[in-house]
Amino acid sequence: MFAIPLAWLQLQRERVRLLIALAGIGFAVILMFIQLGFQDALFDSAVSLHENMQGDIFLISPQSTSLIAMRSFSQRRLYQALGFAGVESISPVYLDFALWKNPVDRGTRGILVIGFDPADSVFSQQLVPNVTPIQLPDVVLFDQKSRAEFGPIAELFNAGKTVQTEVGGRRVTVGDLFELGASFGADGNIITSDLNFLRLFDKRNKGLIDVGIVKLKPGVNTETVLSEMRKGLQERSQDVKVLSKAGFMQFEEDYWRSSTAIGFIFAVGTAIGFLVGTIIVYQILYTDISDHLAEYATLKAMGYRNFYLLRVVFQEAVILSMLGYIPGFFLSLGLYTLTRNATALPLWMTLDRAILVFGLTVIMCTISGAIAVRKVQDADPADIF
Repeated sequence: MFAIPLAWLQLQRERVRLLIALAGIGFAVILMFIQLGFQDALFDSAVSLHENMQGDIFLISPQSTSLIAMRSFSQRRLYQALGFAGVESISPVYLDFALWKNPVDRGTRGILVIGFDPADSVFSQQLVPNVTPIQLPDVVLFDQKSRAEFGPIAELFNAGKTVQTEVGGRRVTVGDLFELGASFGADGNIITSDLNFLRLFDKRNKGLIDVGIVKLKPGVNTETVLSEMRKGLQERSQDVKVLSKAGFMQFEEDYWRSSTAIGFIFAVGTAIGFLVGTIIVYQILYTDISDHLAEYATLKAMGYRNFYLLRVVFQEAVILSMLGYIPGFFLSLGLYTLTRNATALPLWMTLDRAILVFGLTVIMCTISGAIAVRKVQDADPADIF
């Protein structure tokens, strides 16, 4: 016959205390989920543009720190890349911020403008299925996953209406939509041709670009060409940095992880959630042990060893971790949805994060049990009776 664990019988005896404990653990679980979720959303959104760029090797200025703080370099360096064996094609990319005017309420907001030659396959077709409209003067593609403050552009466009507004004081027309998404650095994005980009930023030197994309011929060893370019371009001129695609993405992640306070803040928030949960569980277990100290002493007098009593306390900790995790997990799903709709950030629940937070919750409760268990060891039948 199945025996109900003593740990569960003790916990459910004081139901109000149990509910308070579960609420505290659930709060700690939610806090850890939110902090880790925002951190992952930060990194995912930061490299979403990089992931969709079609290239093997990327050239940037050594003075660039991130996608939102690019420094231009001479386009001649990109043309020089054509001289290396194995290179199939090159594509210059322009990046800059301009003020977008909401066509409905006329409010302005900074938006990231991306320019490239429509004849080049710079982005995946999944991201930009149709580049034909930007071949026309003053036509842009609008990121329909941009924040709502830019206006109901997607709704107006899908309704068949002509959407015209101003970018950087120049009148433009929305020719089509694409889906990239906002990030911590850019609330919205538009794509246009290189010619239209230079019309928007007419004070820019036409010979300067922000990113150079190099595509290699099929079967060419990327590491070999990368090494040769670093020797021939990066080390010789020192005015350009040569990166692989993985290195280009890592370059962006490193900026947000170490050069800004955002990554540190999320890590501290996760640690605080873990600490708060540990304290709450410890208080609950300590109080429960104190209330049942006479029973523990009686069990000792009956011949039960400390190991059995310690196992009961650790069982309580594990039960609390499992019961507290479940509501915290489902409430976090709702908060993820709410935050994603409000900020347009890619905030989704992942299996890895769910497992990580569950593991942290079990460890959190186990640590609390290990601290509180000393009270059981001090239970002496002679003192109690």
